[in-house]
Formats: sequence, structure tokens, C-alpha cells
Amino acid sequence: MAVTASVLVSFIALELARGRFFPRQASREDNRLDVAVTLLFPLISLGVLSASTGLALLLIPEHQGALADWPWWGMLLTLLLADDLTQYWWHRLSHTSRFWPLHRAHHSASYMSVRVVYRNNAFYYAMMPGLWLSGLLIFFGFGWVYVVYAIVKVSVIIGAHSSVRWDEKLYQWSVTRPLMWVLERTISTPATHYAHHALTQDDGVGHYTGNFGNLLFLWDIIFGTARITRRYPSEFGLADDREHGHEPWATQFLYPIFRSKRRATALYWPPGKPPE
Repeated sequence: MAVTASVLVSFIALELARGRFFPRQASREDNRLDVAVTLLFPLISLGVLSASTGLALLLIPEHQGALADWPWWGMLLTLLLADDLTQYWWHRLSHTSRFWPLHRAHHSASYMSVRVVYRNNAFYYAMMPGLWLSGLLIFFGFGWVYVVYAIVKVSVIIGAHSSVRWDEKLYQWSVTRPLMWVLERTISTPATHYAHHALTQDDGVGHYTGNFGNLLFLWDIIFGTARITRRYPSEFGLADDREHGHEPWATQFLYPIFRSKRRATALYWPPGKPPE
């Protein structure tokens, strides 16, 4: 936890140094939501991991540490499948009408920043299959391998959302272009993930109906949802927010406990549709 917090703080410092941590596009509701998520996401994610390991300890205590003698690469491969691949499909499922309300908050920001990394509805994480399976694997003995895996994954995800576009210069330098060809097809980068947050995908850059990968962009390559342009969208956010204004932070974070009063949103009841 301390190392991942250090990664986050480092990117925050870079954004502050470049004057990008307080984007002019951020509304009062954006600021409130970003603060709420920053404070509560660690509690939700650690709560899910603890609940998963606790249930395993209660139901199958004799299997605790049963896989602790696996080689590290076997544990890593299992984590990539159980956590990152399931998160790809959970993310993709969250762009369907039924689950879009749980993910809408992540796309309602009209800016890219470390502030957006964990900006989701609370139930999006509480129901995330990868967190529940990770807790089970920790119970089976994946502890330290999971810690290293989580640090790498968090670093990639934060880097893909940050307003500090670390990949931009690497695309420009001829010596690093071959490396970037491999890297952008392996992990999420600012260029590929920014496209997922674009306001529109009619410009040939935005791609909010694809580029779902979190740690590995490779899943998008395999399942045909990738768009690689090495360019960055000019605008982010949701069209209905542009037209009707931002939803209250509590509605975005705690839907369906709180529901929107306007019909032109997925947060109205019954659930609306994601952007077409």
C-alpha cells in the first residue's frame, strides 16, 4: 500500500509541477467526487480483498497457503488471468446498458488526471470479480507475488490516466519507436487509454467502445477492441453532461442508493443507456 501510494503521490507531484492537477474543466461536483473516491476507494478495495480471504478462511481453512510453493511465474500468469483478464471483461460489461451506471462516473470527467484513476461508482469495485478472486489467491499463498503484481499494475494504470503523457516523447524519438510499437500493444498507455475517455469517437482517435485493457492492452488486441493512433483526443467527458450539467457527486458515487432527477442520464431509474 505504501509503495502504490508513493507512485500516486509522484504522479500528483508531476501534475502539480506542470499545473495540471487542478484542471479548469473540473466542476464543483467533480472536485467533490474526486475527493470522495480518493478517500474511500482504498477502504472498498481492501474491504473486498479482506472479505474474500475471510470467507475462504471460514469455508475452506484447510486450503490456506495450498499454492504457496508455486513458482512466481505461475502465480503471475494466474493473476493476469484471474485479475486483469476478468477486469477487462468487467470493464467491457460495464459499457453495456445494465452496468453502465456503475462505470459512468469514470467517464464523466472532462479531463484526464490521476484524479480519474479510481473514479467509479462504489459498487463497481465492490462487485469487481478480479478483486474477489485476488483475495482468494492471497489466501492460497500468492501474497508477495500479488504485492509486486499490484505495484506494477497500479503504476501502469496511473500512468495511463495521468495528464503527464509519458509516451508522447517516446513516439517522437526514432530510437524508441520500435520499443513503443511493442509496448503500446502490451500495456495501457496514455494514448490508447485517453482514446477510451474521449468525448467522441467520430474523429478517428476516440474509442470509448474499445481500449478496455487495464494493465494489459494485449487483451484488446486479442479480442479485437483495440484502436492505436498514437494521437490524443482533444476533449473528454460525456455529451449528456455537456448538455444538462454535471450530476451530483453522491449520485455518481452511490447510485442506485441515490438516483438522478433527470431522465437524460443513465443514473435515472430505470437504468439508461451508455453512449452509442
